[in-house]
Amino acid sequence: MKVAVIGGGPGGLYAAALLKRLGPDREITLWERNAPDDTFGFGVVLSDETLGGIEHADPVVHEALRRDFVRWDDIDIVHRGTTHRSSGHGFAALGRKRLLEILQTRCRALGVDIRFRTEAPPPDRLAASYDLVIAADGVRSTTREAYAPVFRPQVTAHRCRYIWLAADFPFDAFRFEIAETEHGVMQLHGYPYAHPSPDRHPSTSPSGPQNPFGASTVIVEMREEVWRAAGFEDVTVQESVERCAKIFADALRGRPLRSNSSAWTTFRTVVNERWSHGNVVLLGDAAHTAHFSIGSGTKLAVEDALALAACLGEQPTLETALAAYEEERKPVVASTQRAARASLEWFENLSLHLGQPPRRFAFNLLTRSRRVTHDNLRVRDARFTTAVEREFGCPAGTPPMFTPFRLRGLTLRNRVVVSPMDMYSATDGVPGDFHLVHLGARALGGAGLVMTEMVCVSEEGRITPGCTGLYTGRQAEAWRRVTDFVHTGAPGTAIGVQLGHSGRKGSTRLMWEGIDEPLPHGNWPLVAASPLPYKPGSQTPRQLTRAQLTDIREQFTAAAWRAARAGFDLLELHCAHGYLLSGFLSPLTNRRTDAYGGSPERRLRFPLEVFDAVRAVWPAERPMTVRISATDWAEGGTTSEDAVGIARAFAAHGADAIDVSTGQVVAEEEPEYGRSYQTPFADRIRHEVGVPVIAVGAISSWDDVNSLILAGRTDLCALGRPHLYDPHWTLHAAAEQGYDGPGVVWPAPYRAGRRPPQTGRTDAPKPRLSLGG
Repeated sequence: MKVAVIGGGPGGLYAAALLKRLGPDREITLWERNAPDDTFGFGVVLSDETLGGIEHADPVVHEALRRDFVRWDDIDIVHRGTTHRSSGHGFAALGRKRLLEILQTRCRALGVDIRFRTEAPPPDRLAASYDLVIAADGVRSTTREAYAPVFRPQVTAHRCRYIWLAADFPFDAFRFEIAETEHGVMQLHGYPYAHPSPDRHPSTSPSGPQNPFGASTVIVEMREEVWRAAGFEDVTVQESVERCAKIFADALRGRPLRSNSSAWTTFRTVVNERWSHGNVVLLGDAAHTAHFSIGSGTKLAVEDALALAACLGEQPTLETALAAYEEERKPVVASTQRAARASLEWFENLSLHLGQPPRRFAFNLLTRSRRVTHDNLRVRDARFTTAVEREFGCPAGTPPMFTPFRLRGLTLRNRVVVSPMDMYSATDGVPGDFHLVHLGARALGGAGLVMTEMVCVSEEGRITPGCTGLYTGRQAEAWRRVTDFVHTGAPGTAIGVQLGHSGRKGSTRLMWEGIDEPLPHGNWPLVAASPLPYKPGSQTPRQLTRAQLTDIREQFTAAAWRAARAGFDLLELHCAHGYLLSGFLSPLTNRRTDAYGGSPERRLRFPLEVFDAVRAVWPAERPMTVRISATDWAEGGTTSEDAVGIARAFAAHGADAIDVSTGQVVAEEEPEYGRSYQTPFADRIRHEVGVPVIAVGAISSWDDVNSLILAGRTDLCALGRPHLYDPHWTLHAAAEQGYDGPGVVWPAPYRAGRRPPQTGRTDAPKPRLSLGG
């Protein structure tokens, strides 16, 4: 096999070395346009997992790396003059230049033909002359661009500017430092990558030349508008370096910074739909990028090389090997990119969190990517985690999720909410035995608040024929049966009702018969803000007139009055997911030209009128919340900035909390799914508006709930599918954490099961006697 490698960074070099080692008869040529000792940036970080893979694949490279690695366990967060240290994290770094030297040496020893200071031939020529072409040519890959119609790359530029620098001394921990300047917030990311030489003199060793004083990578980052306001746009790189050293003089102990062909730049996230085309394959930054704040660029490139080499050895053909490589790596990279995106956006919105108490700010920073959580941080550093819990107000031995929360006159005993979930199991809008059992079981299961599905305010406002309602007295009486059971059978659990109107998404089949599909017969006419069908084949609704708006507002107030008499503790107004009130809020679904359309204020007018009317009849001591879609996930639709304005308006009118969901407004949406993917929208609203929020969406573990609550990203967590899987999810969360207190109460008949049941032994007996020597 003849292999061409484009790019002499760590990924390209390591791929070349592995392929040559695994196939000594392979002819491998690598092109690198720069000189051998040219490099940009300073230190690189690799995880223990990545190092383990290197050790198994090439012990020679691993041993050379091991000799030069700087290891440390601590992270320091410096904010407003206070330093908080968290331990037990485990990092390893070395100089990028030294990493390249090690890989270059290994390639030469194995017989790889490395051509420095040489541009690679065009990829189509290489593809015709070589069996395999590995494009490891970086974030600005010309190979990727040459085959863009096939790879279909998406490159997203973000909001911050940053510059890679170095300091000639080693930090004793990974350091995050925040500077609040007259121009805005700036942050420093710093970590050591070189030990000082023992005698503090320049030395040469088998591991290469050493800086006599050691060295650290220093990245300075700030939002674009702060960068411009501070004047960095108009000064030289050297002047920027000097200014950064002055701003972070305390962190640097008054020492200077230095650059290495450094320049201010904007991070770009690269995603490719495909990674291979014929015999050409992308690797490393050419295929994907992940923000430096989780230190994964070089790590991912090295892991790509390991996977590619393995797949080429395991698969019978090149085609199946490249397919296997993509199949193996894409999910791993996607997960890393989601974590990196969460971390990147946290730093972009750093100013939102500056007012937090110092330890909670530190905890928030440490858990920003969602890869570090409350539970594993407790394992790493129990002392730090306990101090954060104490600052939050957790009684000793009480996880954050089991602390109480007050909304108006209602105190919830814990922070868990059973999210509204449509069951489509009613007859004529009347909840029956199914609803009694369904909601009663979740109430017995320990959640602080159990929410009904969307309860419709009129027969025409149903989504499906199976939807429940509150537009008749018979329905209200049936709901009273449910609330009575919750209050007597699960005392201390609150039950809330969500009121809504389907709008243009009504008159459809039951979910399991065809979600959002029109009924085969018996359809009823639909109404909406504008005469726009939800999707092709959907019924076109009629645009509501002023008189009809008044009628619907009165339907909401009548339903709210019935809900109060039925004994609900909380009322939520459904203004999300493309239903009627949501349809007024989004510019994609509201094309009106009257007083109820156009500007954001006008689009808010009818939902606020309904809110005010409902609030007027809903008992004053009972809380009222609003569910919104914080983004439409579609071009031209509601954005997170719009969502802040919407939340602020409802809060000003008396909403006690905002239930922050996203999407389902237009059929052509493109959501960015992932673990707790909607929480950043709740976090932003909570901090910008100052209103309590309920986070919802792909929150599945009690560890996630504890992490989100303690970090201050939300006040309550709503979980849907986990409660379908396990009606007693909250009770089991308490048992698994060893918690037994007022935050969750086992029903008397269930108390015998409040500890996890015993299982068979899975561990082998330990040796009775060990003899040394």
